[in-house]
Amino acid sequence: MPEMKLPGPDHPITVTANPKRLQVVYNGHVIVDSERALTLQEATYPAVIYFPRDDAEMGFFGRTDHKTHCPYKGDASYFSLNMDGRLAENAVWTYEEPYPAMEEIRGYLAFYANQVEITEVGDAVKPDAVREAILHTDDGSGASQKDHWAPTVGQPEG
Repeated sequence: MPEMKLPGPDHPITVTANPKRLQVVYNGHVIVDSERALTLQEATYPAVIYFPRDDAEMGFFGRTDHKTHCPYKGDASYFSLNMDGRLAENAVWTYEEPYPAMEEIRGYLAFYANQVEITEVGDAVKPDAVREAILHTDDGSGASQKDHWAPTVGQPEG
């Protein structure tokens, strides 16, 4: 079984919400548009931006058999990009079953910078404000609220 290492002082890894709306462009086409990207900084390596798979146009992605292993993140699976007759083999990687310390990147995609163009196109929605709104959304039962608010309508008298 491959070795699993934990990030620490000798090999720090941080994952933070990227404050920008980012796009990934391949062969002149936007294939990802996201306000929910994450920036992963691992030790002294260049930062890598991870994008939610839900924000990608997956029709241009083809899974490959290529795999790699990182002792800190786990096993990476790869996709190639194919658009307008141009193929970029193994240009995208993802950790579908990351190690527990890197759970934040599950379901996210990363791209080799020499294969695509990643650009900032504005500020992202404030992620904390969105999360608070979601946590306080009520489906009628009150069960989906973070904090149960007092009812605004009284019960009918019977």
